[in-house]
Amino acid sequence: MYIRNARVLMGRSFRSADLAFDRVITAVGDLPGRGGLDAGGCYVLPGLVDIHTHGAAGGDFSDGASAALPVMADWYAAQGTTACLPTLMTLPEEALAGAVEGIAAGWPAEGTRCLGVHLEGPFLSPSRCGAQPAAHLQRPDPALLRRLDRRGTVRRITLACELEGAMDFLRAAAGEYVVSLGHSEADYEAAMEAFRAGAGLVTHLYNAMPPLCHRAPGLIGAALDSGAWAELICDGLHVHPAAVRAAFRLFGERLILISDSLRCAGLGDGTYTLAGQAVTVRQGRAALPDGTLAGSAISLLEGVRRAVEFGIPLEAAAYAASTAPARAIRAEDVGAIAPGRRADLLVLDGALEVVQVYIGGRPVLPGVSG
Repeated sequence: MYIRNARVLMGRSFRSADLAFDRVITAVGDLPGRGGLDAGGCYVLPGLVDIHTHGAAGGDFSDGASAALPVMADWYAAQGTTACLPTLMTLPEEALAGAVEGIAAGWPAEGTRCLGVHLEGPFLSPSRCGAQPAAHLQRPDPALLRRLDRRGTVRRITLACELEGAMDFLRAAAGEYVVSLGHSEADYEAAMEAFRAGAGLVTHLYNAMPPLCHRAPGLIGAALDSGAWAELICDGLHVHPAAVRAAFRLFGERLILISDSLRCAGLGDGTYTLAGQAVTVRQGRAALPDGTLAGSAISLLEGVRRAVEFGIPLEAAAYAASTAPARAIRAEDVGAIAPGRRADLLVLDGALEVVQVYIGGRPVLPGVSG
């Protein structure tokens, strides 16, 4: 298959090029011959990689209902997200184990690919739990992690590193899992110790953590100094546009866009549930009854569009939603356009609307191929 006459994201910049691919990308450049999809100057990006999403299109990964997985996988694919980390809430052990098992056993062969599970809980700070149900929080426990990950499905864990036992847990887990710091009261010193011990990522920068202060730089300051990756919800509600611009300036190519989407994504305003809690969405803002923000109602692609609206160059926003997350979770076959990489591709027009999505070289949307 071929895509011709495109503006292709190569690294952190666009270049005019043609693409040849089957299941993987075979060539990029000024290719001879004719045929294929004439992109007419459209953008071609690596497929987006959402490493923090709870659900969409009416489904929630924490439900443990495998029947919803194909619907969600198709919805993500149509929105340009070609790979993801299904993210689970803080739940009782039995419910968490069931959700992990449901994803491992029931993920469909078609649509967006699952790169593993992200356990956002239960090893979080009670004072920074946000929309995570505080009643089910637990101290970091390697034995619990082993019970939850019997099939080797878990890839990422969010951890409040100041909790009792957290550092021992981190040292035991860091070689096998991507450990992210978040929902945490950690000060700068505690966070730096955790990053030195193997943590490499920050869960939704700014949210559920102390603010960056000139006398108490906290987790944000430690992430900057340590070289960690930092993910950001770019819906314009969780983080002010000025703080979005600041995050891109501070973290550069280590900044990751996520959706943190809930089951309401793609459905609009209304009342939904999240880990047994009511969530009301009004004008795109999803909140618990007490007003606590509970995640987003956007796709990752919409986060890219909003970043551009906030003044972020498209190439930087696209990199932050594709290459950066893939690198952060060490997913080596996705997130970049280069010979030998999977042909997971997103074609966008000048208004950043989807023209076509390819997953493993196969077109997702009808009517446009290559």
